[in-house]
Amino acid sequence: MSDSSPSTKKRVLVVDDNAINRRLAIAFVTRLGFDSDEAEGGPQALAKLAASDFDVVLLDISMPVMSGEEVLARVRADSRLGGLRVIAYTAHALPEEKQRLLDAGFDELLIKPITLKAVEAILVG
Repeated sequence: MSDSSPSTKKRVLVVDDNAINRRLAIAFVTRLGFDSDEAEGGPQALAKLAASDFDVVLLDISMPVMSGEEVLARVRADSRLGGLRVIAYTAHALPEEKQRLLDAGFDELLIKPITLKAVEAILVG
């Protein structure tokens, strides 16, 4: 058996209320060899996380209905999602905002506008 079977591919959930931002992030994630799915808001993201396994979530902060920080709080409170990496995917780039998001429990930050290189650095290392 080969270790390169599709089931070993890491899965990334891209959450953003802006369709263009989602498409760009998914294009980069796919180009880097990851499987991806998308959600246009917090409630949809939580439903997808409950129904399927993901390794990483790129989570927009400023969304209607439920902010990224609210979604993160629910993810961190769910013991089934304990090992999930959640990346703040945001235009909020001021140092104090970055620190606030990290303090809130995000694993890392990906600042918009994103680049393939930045996504690769976050997902691949």
